[in-house]
Amino acid sequence: MENGTKQIWGFRGNEELKIASEITVRGFLNSLMFHVNKDDDRPTVPLGHGDPSAFPSFRTTGIAEDAIVDALRTANYNCYAPTVGVLPARRSIADYLSRDLPYKLSADDVYLTIGCTQAIEVILTVLARPGANILLPRPGFPYYEARAACSRLEVRHFDLLPEKGWEVNLEAVEALADQNTVAMVIINPGNPCGNVYSHQHLEKIAETARKLGILVITDEVYNHLTFGSNPFVPLGTFGSIAPVITLGSISKRWIVPGWRCGWLVTNDPNGILRKTGIVDSIKGCLDVSSDPATFIQGAIPQILENTKEDFFSKIIYIIREAANLCYERIKEIPCITCPYKPEGSMYTMVKLNLCLLEDIGDDMEFCLKLAKEESVIVLPGMAMGMKNWLRITIAIELSILEDGLARIKAFCQRHAKNNKI
Repeated sequence: MENGTKQIWGFRGNEELKIASEITVRGFLNSLMFHVNKDDDRPTVPLGHGDPSAFPSFRTTGIAEDAIVDALRTANYNCYAPTVGVLPARRSIADYLSRDLPYKLSADDVYLTIGCTQAIEVILTVLARPGANILLPRPGFPYYEARAACSRLEVRHFDLLPEKGWEVNLEAVEALADQNTVAMVIINPGNPCGNVYSHQHLEKIAETARKLGILVITDEVYNHLTFGSNPFVPLGTFGSIAPVITLGSISKRWIVPGWRCGWLVTNDPNGILRKTGIVDSIKGCLDVSSDPATFIQGAIPQILENTKEDFFSKIIYIIREAANLCYERIKEIPCITCPYKPEGSMYTMVKLNLCLLEDIGDDMEFCLKLAKEESVIVLPGMAMGMKNWLRITIAIELSILEDGLARIKAFCQRHAKNNKI
């Protein structure tokens, strides 16, 4: 600078974005991958991610691939799409979701988004008026906390109860809510817990929302990925009790997260969301954001209408076998407990008993040392709001899952107090 003066710049990075990125799943996984021992000849076992598409057993159906090719070759989808999504895609999603509902959705109820993550961004942005707060599950999916921080939307956590199949503590929900509470978030089938809520429990959730005068945001990105005693029931079934915003995508059920095509759907037979301006705000938010690639949208009708049931059955069979394997292997590791056998989604939550381990202070230290010593990545529970728990991904080749669990067992034996585990 001239005359030795210091240049003063008038701009700064947004610190809230940096903080938000650190609490996402990606943020935690990137940190753990950095600690993997590069000299370990064994392949890294990824038990922390939510993307099984790299594994041969989880390849998507050829019908979906053909749908993409067909959409491209029509040359009808090289253009910009309407901000709410192309009409045939919206209509097919409405029909697809209506199969499980007591009423019929229309295309006007459906808004296409860049995966389920943009659907989360849109609805939290819409609800983020000054002073508002939102109720989030603990444990839950940390992207909600990250986006709420970016929107300056206050977060309040209600607990899920492991001893009751990770059901919502509805008494806690009522105690947390006040006149500034706008919504509660439900994730079903559950990430990270692998739970599937019963029809009765979902109805109680809707009744609680009506009592509090709030809407329910239901994250159903894992819809129909169930393999236990409870079938999947969409919370939109109870849209006449309380207004419901359903978030979903083709990412998980069709094993194509990289295609980034999701939806935000209004389940609101009584028209409350229109009367309160939520619908107009959703459209306004989409007008100032981007949308999924048009050719992906063009492929949606063929994907939803033509995929055979045997594809879904195969995926569910593999994940069920993985859930059984994981549950049984965890029993062989005294310092880890699985309180609930997963019945849906792609994960299970397990609890650490640090009293049985030497030189490990918490779940993050456990995961860092596991990555370094065994080249196994699991997600620390603190990423999900549950300190000294772990989230283990089960949507992976069975042989790789077994290898990863064996390495976790060896790690725990090595770090056991007096090496007596």
